[in-house]
Order: sequence, then structure tokens, then C-alpha cells
Amino acid sequence: MSVTSRRPLTLAAATVLALVPLAACGTSSDGADPDSGGTVKLDVNGQPPRTQAFERKLFDKHVRQFEKANPDIDIVPHEGFMDPKTFNAKLAGGKLEDVFYVYFTDTRSLIEKKQAADITDAVQDMPHRGDIQDPLMKIFQDERGRQYGLPTSNYSMGLLYNRALFEKAGLDPDRPPKTWADVREAAKKIAALGDNTVGYADFSKNNQGGWHYTAELYSRGGRIAVESDGEWKAAFNTAEGRATFQDLYDMRWKDGSMGSKQLLQVEDVQRMMGSGKLGMYIAAADNITVIAKQFGGKYEDYALAPMPDAKSTLLGGEGYMINPKASPATVGAGVKWIQWRHLNPGLIEKNVADYAAAELPVGIPMPTVPDVFEGPVRDRIEKVKQENANLPTRNYQAFMDSAPKIPGVIEPPRAQEVYSVLDSAMQAVLTKKDTDIDALLDDAEKKVNAIYRAS
Repeated sequence: MSVTSRRPLTLAAATVLALVPLAACGTSSDGADPDSGGTVKLDVNGQPPRTQAFERKLFDKHVRQFEKANPDIDIVPHEGFMDPKTFNAKLAGGKLEDVFYVYFTDTRSLIEKKQAADITDAVQDMPHRGDIQDPLMKIFQDERGRQYGLPTSNYSMGLLYNRALFEKAGLDPDRPPKTWADVREAAKKIAALGDNTVGYADFSKNNQGGWHYTAELYSRGGRIAVESDGEWKAAFNTAEGRATFQDLYDMRWKDGSMGSKQLLQVEDVQRMMGSGKLGMYIAAADNITVIAKQFGGKYEDYALAPMPDAKSTLLGGEGYMINPKASPATVGAGVKWIQWRHLNPGLIEKNVADYAAAELPVGIPMPTVPDVFEGPVRDRIEKVKQENANLPTRNYQAFMDSAPKIPGVIEPPRAQEVYSVLDSAMQAVLTKKDTDIDALLDDAEKKVNAIYRAS
């Protein structure tokens, strides 16, 4: 999931970060061999809708530029992204695009079911292959190290906080909480301002509670599930898992710093933050632009810090895979398109300038969007973003500096089913003062293990 439940994350990130356009994908199993003088027809999804005028215009410009540079490839764009509910039917019916968008959490299943093409040979000499973070490449590999896709965007979670409320509560906005104990203390001071001000908020509805519990557990070094001998088992019924719930319980019932209104989801919390009534919650960077654009907030009021405790952070993202029925020529064309549009530092730098020229927000992190590069390339892109920034990048600097140092962990298998179970536990912690945390963990562990046994 993303901040705004996955897909909205990418849309907001593309608009705000001004670094990379939206995802593109493709389908065509009738590709001709360019070496024989033919043209490869490459169907791609991910074209932004007309309601996103700037992004649509940029996407279409990229298609024209790519085709001019590659006259033997004909890009056929389609709106929309991969829908897991219709994926199998599209694949079986020959309707699946050649290059299709995928969440990090879907790659393993698609590889195991042989629903993506092996692109190992096609990426061997791909430009900037050596500049991509290896752990992200491995998300698209099988146990033999064969490659079945490419990562193109990546986000991680942090502590989003209101600098104005920090100052009002006597807290230093340039020294955000570093531990969960710090968060609890800051939340108490912010809530003490009164006037329905909430120190810390959390989700507990529509699987978003389970998602946030996962992020908070990861930050303490815990895990939702672990794999042993090819089988997954619940791993959150631990001291870290208990502490995650206990801190929330204490803030809710002992400190009163989470407010009385619960069963919240992302829009509720963003609205609270935009109205100046919320001090902190965990989020990815795209929330900042949503709060500013949709809920009346001011960009200068918000900052993003590393996750408290920072032992690891929930990692999310997306990439592209290629239709398993694609011809070798189509695979080659698909890899060329993905790299040119999504893994191309030069194009990313031009996108920054395009967004800045259009007076769209530039500077909010998703540490380098796409945060898939490392080393000098990452530094180069960040430098360009800083030079073109029209937002207070110092508000996000602590997050950016920590991003390469904090281990990222992707969502657990069967994430949505697992989150549904953990949602119920989050609801109990935040709405029932007499809740038994140990019993909640025991019950959730049994239910999650049943999900994994049935998979």
C-alpha cells in the first residue's frame, strides 16, 4: 500500500516530485524483429487520464521522443494500470499489455506462476544497470537470480509532522522525535495545546491499520512474517509486536494524545493535518502534497523525518514486467522503453526542469524519485532537484539523509489479507480500553498462519 492506498501514491509523487512521469506498460505478441527491418508494436499501459493534463502531455511527448529515437518501435499507449482482479483473464484472453505495471508485492507470485517473461538476457547490457540498487532488482528475480522485471519507483515511510504545532508546543521543529518514546512525549505536549488538537494519529480501517502496524513494527526491527523451507509464518507475536500495540494503547488511553475519534483512514488524518489539528503520523512523502492541495495545508508547515527507532522501514514501490507470451523482439523493445522512460537519469533531469517551468511543486522527497539509483547517479539527480526546488527542501533533509542508511523491507506476502486481520487488532487497541494485547496477538497470529497455510 501507499500513503493514499497505493495508486494515488504514484500519481501524487509524479506531480509533486517533478522527477519522473507516471508508469508505462505494454502488450503485443506480434512484434517483428527490428534486425530484419520490421517494426515492433509495443502496447503500453499507464498513460495518465486526460484529467491529469500535464502528466498526459508529458507522457505523450515521451512517446514521440522515444519513437523518433527508435523508429523500429511503435508505442501504443493505454490508460490504466495492472488490476490483479482482471490480470489472469487478460493474460488468458490475449489482452494483457506487453509491458505491464506491477507492485513490488505482486512480483513473486507472477514469477512463480510464469506470468512474466524472463528478461535476464535483455537487461545484461542495459544502460545504468549497474547504478540500480541491487536489493530492488532482486525483488524481480527468482531463486536462480533470473530477472523478470525492473523496479522503476520506490518509496519508504517516515514521520510526517507539523512544524507550526511543534513550535506552538515548545518543541524544536528542527529536532524531530528519533524514537517511539520521543514520539509519545511530543504527542503529549502537542495534545496539551487543547482545542481538539491531536498529538499522534493512526489508521485502523480498510486494511490501512494493518499496513501502518506493519510499518511501525518494522521500524522497531520486527517482522510480520518470515519464510522457512518455502513456507511463510506469522512473526509479529513478539516483544516488538507487543511494544507496537502497547505504545499506541498508552498514547490513546493513558496520555489522551491520540484523541477520542478513532477508526480513521488516510483521508481523515490528512484532513486533520491540513486543518492544523494534528501533530504527527507516519506516511510517505506524497502525503504532503495531498494535504496542501486537497486539505488546505501550507507546504512550509510540514516536515518529514526518518521513522522512529529507524531499525528498518516499510518499503513500497512499483516496476514493470513483460508479457510472458512476448516474442524476443518484443522483450527487447519493452526493456528499452522501460529503461528509457523510467531508469534514465538524463530524462529524469529534464522532467525536473519541465515541472519547475510549469510552476508545479518540486522538492518533496521520495528519495530520488525514482529512488532506485545509488551512488553518483542518485547524488546527481538529487543535485538537480535541489537546484530546481520551489519547496522548503530543508524540511525533508533528515529523511533524505537517512534514506540510504535504513534497511527497507517490503510488505509481507498476502499483504491485504494479513492487513485485514491486523486491522481488527488495531481497532481493538484504539477503541477498547479493556483490550488484552496478548490475546489480540495470539488470535491474530492464528488467523495469519491460517492464511499462509491456505496459500
